[in-house]
Amino acid sequence: MHIFDEQKFRQTGLIGATVGQDRVLAALRAIVGADHASAELDALRRYSCSTAARATTPLAVVAPATQAEVVAVVRLGAELGLPLYPLSTGRNWGYGDACAVGEAQLIVDLGRMNRIVTVDAELGYAVIEPGVTQQQLSDYLLAEKLDWWIDCTGAGPDTSFMGNILERGFGHSPYGNRLQHVSGMRVVLASGDVLDTGFGHYPHARATHLFPYGVGPFIDGMFTQSNFGIVTRIGIWLVPAAACVNHFLCTVSDHADIAAVVDALRPLRMNGTLRSIVHIGNDLRVISGGRVFPRSLAPGQSCLPPAVRGVMREAAAIGAWTVSGALYGSVAQVAAARAEVKKALRGTRAQTAFLSERKLRWGGVLARVLGSSRAGQRLRAQLGLGEALLAMNRGKPNGRFLAGAYWRRRAALPAGFPLRADPAQDNCGMLWISPVLPMRGADVLELHALVEPLFAAHGFDLFVTFSMINERALGAVLTIAYDKEDADEVIRAKKCYQAVFDSVMNAGYIPYRVGNQSMGQLDPHGDVYWETVARIKKALDPAGIIAPGRYQPGRT
Repeated sequence: MHIFDEQKFRQTGLIGATVGQDRVLAALRAIVGADHASAELDALRRYSCSTAARATTPLAVVAPATQAEVVAVVRLGAELGLPLYPLSTGRNWGYGDACAVGEAQLIVDLGRMNRIVTVDAELGYAVIEPGVTQQQLSDYLLAEKLDWWIDCTGAGPDTSFMGNILERGFGHSPYGNRLQHVSGMRVVLASGDVLDTGFGHYPHARATHLFPYGVGPFIDGMFTQSNFGIVTRIGIWLVPAAACVNHFLCTVSDHADIAAVVDALRPLRMNGTLRSIVHIGNDLRVISGGRVFPRSLAPGQSCLPPAVRGVMREAAAIGAWTVSGALYGSVAQVAAARAEVKKALRGTRAQTAFLSERKLRWGGVLARVLGSSRAGQRLRAQLGLGEALLAMNRGKPNGRFLAGAYWRRRAALPAGFPLRADPAQDNCGMLWISPVLPMRGADVLELHALVEPLFAAHGFDLFVTFSMINERALGAVLTIAYDKEDADEVIRAKKCYQAVFDSVMNAGYIPYRVGNQSMGQLDPHGDVYWETVARIKKALDPAGIIAPGRYQPGRT
């Protein structure tokens, strides 16, 4: 299991430190209170473990509760030259979790800033702070009996809305391209100044959270996937509650047949028939939904033998690929969309089923009748997947889809899973590579053919999902699930990651986001784009105190 490296921590210099370092902690505690700034080992353990094959050790952690406290921490950092690493809830699974990019940075944990500032029930938007989670906002809308839903991701109930948006993540609903449904940010700059974007800097502006662009340069995007400031407030648009929701599942038995399905669904995504984000996952994505790697059936192996994989695929009642999406609207609109989906897929080899709450209830009755028979087990597996998907489509998050992170974990899924899943704390090994590709079946097959041999060569199963993140592009998530307790497997995971990362980059399938371990590989010398980014960083943060530095491959 993960061992907190106390020796490395002591080398940062804070333990047994000078009076000056003691004064840093004293100054932080004067800002946030004695209970919310610490350099104790127990307080720092969470910020020094990661699902990635590397982790960093922080200098200390401070947890401000208000914007004013964030401003004070930033100004203290500027005064003393302290490197600050802000995070929302620290659940950036597969990309760095709660770990800073570099060693000995001061973690600024914004999880205590968890206020839902306002919800406009007429115009359908919420203004929230960084610590607001998917579960929190979903529960609020339900408790207030509002006809609005949240857009959900599969990252779990306790993940931050803002953190995902600032990484340009995506969910499941018609508002799944989350950054396109944001209006109005509040940002603390490295100077300590507070910036309101869009119309927000005008005292009496009435449309700050309704029209994102304001007047003048549109700069909101500068504060996503960047270290230009610390976002402390954001306006997000809520999903109108639909009168009717159906979910569709397409099973594709043979690998090559997925190309025709992608091409058949693309026009429906373009013309608005498919308003939600459609997810296309391989068999392992579904198989791993409720279990870990069956070591007893594959002793000494890190990949599923084909025969075992076939048996597990059969038990889950799936094929090589499963296509998943939702239809929203009135009863008539959903019926019309259902007909269009059926028509589009008629010439493919996909088997399609449409799920509703009513069908799931009747399915549950039938499953009880079938009992523990093979047919009953298969039906329960299908119902479990359908219930989780339909709940997320209606703005109710769950952690079921985090199960893949536990695939190579030696212990079983933890008690209470999926309600309180935490892959980093549970010692899971997981690396994500997320290339974007054109929404064409040929590109799906090409990318898969590019990376599958690399996974196999390094001894890993390929977990892959392609998501229709907009009307023209697919976002892929390629997962390397590995055993963190096996030193050889950790080394192979690192090598596999680098080989796959290099291959997709060279093929022109550039990732839409990267983990801490890859930040130094995106800005080759002479790239005018990254040189421009560096100039903006220098202008806004001349001392480089907010999330400074890149991971250097030689560091541990």
